[in-house]
Amino acid sequence: MQYLILRFFQQISTGFLASCANFFSMLAEEGLLIFFMLLIYYVWDKRKGFSIFSSLLYSQLMTNCIKAVVRMPRPFTLYPELDSDRIATATGYSFPSGHSTGAAAFYTAAAKEKGGRLWLALSVILAVLVGLSRLMLRVHWPLDVLTGLVIGFVFALAFTTVTDRIYDQKEKRICWCRCFSLISGLAGTVLMILLSFRLADPTAFSDLMKVLALASGSYAGCLIETLYVSFTVQREWKKSIMTVVLAMLGAALIMAAKLIVPSPLYYLGALVRYALIGLWATGLWPLIAVRLGLMESDA
Repeated sequence: MQYLILRFFQQISTGFLASCANFFSMLAEEGLLIFFMLLIYYVWDKRKGFSIFSSLLYSQLMTNCIKAVVRMPRPFTLYPELDSDRIATATGYSFPSGHSTGAAAFYTAAAKEKGGRLWLALSVILAVLVGLSRLMLRVHWPLDVLTGLVIGFVFALAFTTVTDRIYDQKEKRICWCRCFSLISGLAGTVLMILLSFRLADPTAFSDLMKVLALASGSYAGCLIETLYVSFTVQREWKKSIMTVVLAMLGAALIMAAKLIVPSPLYYLGALVRYALIGLWATGLWPLIAVRLGLMESDA
């Protein structure tokens, strides 16, 4: 049945529909989500940024843990006749869909924080379109998409309230960031060692290691921001643009370091890169930006 559904999408695929599928799929990829998160964190509301990021992070941890256990092959690996597109974004195993999870978690959490039924409805529609794009591209099974959407919606609707409360209580926030950073950092390091010595399946655990590293760095950065920076959200548009552009440039340079890492150290390099991106975005860049006068501090 799932195969027949993918065959149907392949049969109706046109150049226009393929372009639409690539566009909606891109809306749930890490580069664009990082950009949106920086806008929310620096320009809209720091507290909401913390909650939306946490919703996205926890849902992706859940999805990647399930992927590592179930290990469902991608459609195009079982059926070569399926003309799949955007395969470079199809890392890891198939079930559940990480793009569907990410879209549902991020956009729904953002809509919930914004408030209003219209925004929530639009976020659900957008998440569903992202899920359908993965079917149109034939890189996921329908069950992958459905499960990913459910996971994302549950975390967005259930966890943003919890993380809002955690953020509002400084001592709880400090404890949460310290504990989560340490635990995820240790778990990511263990996976990095196992992957480096070929003791773990890279298809199952590589993406999970990256998410753990990002979590460790991001919460460590949030701890630094809470204790030593405490910036106020930027309202002056020129400084806002400069703040976000320089933050993205720094993140891009960190990711570009992949090009100089020797292949035997690939997993160590990936662990460090993703941890640094999180640390940079939530802690190091705000610290620098305050010193440069691009942000103001309540500290």
